[in-house]
Amino acid sequence: MNADVAVIGTGVMGSNLARNLARQPETRVAIYDLDVDRARAVAAAHPEAGFLVAETPAGLAQMLTTPRVAILMVNAGPATDAAIADIAAVFEPGDIIVDGGNSLFTDTIVRGEQLEGTGIEFVGVGISGGEVGALLGPSMMVGGSEAAWQRLRPLLTPIAARAEVAGLEAPVPCVAHIGTDGAGHFAKMVHNGIEYADMQLIAEACRILRDDLGLSPAAISAVLTEWNAGELESYLIEVTAEVLAHTDAATGLPFVDIVADAAGAKGTGAWTAKVGLDLGVPVPTIAEAVFARSLSQAGALRALGADIPGPVGNAEPLSTGDRNAAGGPTGERAAAGGDDPVAPDRLGERIETVRQALFAGKILAYVQGFDEIAAGAQAYGWDVDLGELASIWRAGCIIRARVLDRIVAAYDRQEGLGSLLADDELRAEVGQAQGALRSAVGAAIGQGIPVPALSSALAYLDGIRAPRATAAIIQAQRDFFGSHTYGRVDRPGIFHTLWSGDRSEVEL
Repeated sequence: MNADVAVIGTGVMGSNLARNLARQPETRVAIYDLDVDRARAVAAAHPEAGFLVAETPAGLAQMLTTPRVAILMVNAGPATDAAIADIAAVFEPGDIIVDGGNSLFTDTIVRGEQLEGTGIEFVGVGISGGEVGALLGPSMMVGGSEAAWQRLRPLLTPIAARAEVAGLEAPVPCVAHIGTDGAGHFAKMVHNGIEYADMQLIAEACRILRDDLGLSPAAISAVLTEWNAGELESYLIEVTAEVLAHTDAATGLPFVDIVADAAGAKGTGAWTAKVGLDLGVPVPTIAEAVFARSLSQAGALRALGADIPGPVGNAEPLSTGDRNAAGGPTGERAAAGGDDPVAPDRLGERIETVRQALFAGKILAYVQGFDEIAAGAQAYGWDVDLGELASIWRAGCIIRARVLDRIVAAYDRQEGLGSLLADDELRAEVGQAQGALRSAVGAAIGQGIPVPALSSALAYLDGIRAPRATAAIIQAQRDFFGSHTYGRVDRPGIFHTLWSGDRSEVEL
């Protein structure tokens, strides 16, 4: 009996994706792993899937109907290279190798080039949704040739997440052809960068609610649950509310209070920030979210900082409670661990300020991410439909959120939209929320609450708004010490001032 598709790598993601494929009518799945015992254990644990277990790459090739399709679900880097080499050695022209891991898009481009001339198609698919998404329906961003996409489309569409869209009778499958070679993994990289920013923004909003407004984790959970019923509805808000409501069984403390304050990272956020630098696209909120994780791991540095006094003086909190010299709450509220909110008559207003600030930050993070994708498409020659990409992020993936409906609508309203901030409605919404963003950031800074992502979103907004900011001084400095030249506002051309001479100006 032959299989229709193979999944290589039977870790949690690979085995769940294989089970998802096996649930589709008339789809037989072969699985292979360097650890054959692990593959056999997966097959034994899920007899309903009817997996065929291959013991060697050659055996896997013999199991598959031709033309063959194999999906790699292995660790990015050398493991992916080794798996591609093993499968390419036994595949034939017309077969397809799919990399479904979190590979760097430039690696995907190189791997495709290395297979040119073999007749084997190489496709990089960004898969988002984590373990649950892999099993129940992920969002998938396909990068490869149009011919390969047409072959893969009937295989991937049934296993994709489905987004319910107002006005449409049938839900929309969250899978799309993003472009050639590395386009799918590029889109997934930026998706993860936005995810970094969104998680950091939410965490900062929670810190303001707790440290400045005095809400307990359980109370913050209730606030987030309420927010999740409105324009901030998202998977990340939902899971944060659940985490904050959870109590540690061993200690009886709020779960978040027993989790070490050190966040890990797997590299995609850093890639997004670095590629933004390479392309000259500002993605400061994403970069600050990456740096925040790095700082969280800097134990020795943070130990040194613990003895530095906090803000003292007339800093104005969002709350109206008394605070001690270190910027923390005093009296009954402090003794209760922040469980007793101050100024209950104004608390709702203060919470709404934080909500609007978070909404503004979220929109600006998406603006940065989509600008980077647009720049990447131009640099690498991809024809990316940004509206379609936003559409397939509405279900299955980690950053699924109601705000994506606004983003899809923006791209629908204006073909060839250069930036999301070029959309009148989104620009107006950011403008309306900027007062709350300023208030929340100002209060947090005054109280010594670290809010790097919210602060960077505000600085990004002000950098866009300012008709003249800091660059004129910087360019003049560069011309002074390095003869780097400058432009003028009153006439075209490139100029240099003879700073070490008579300070006359020359046109180059």
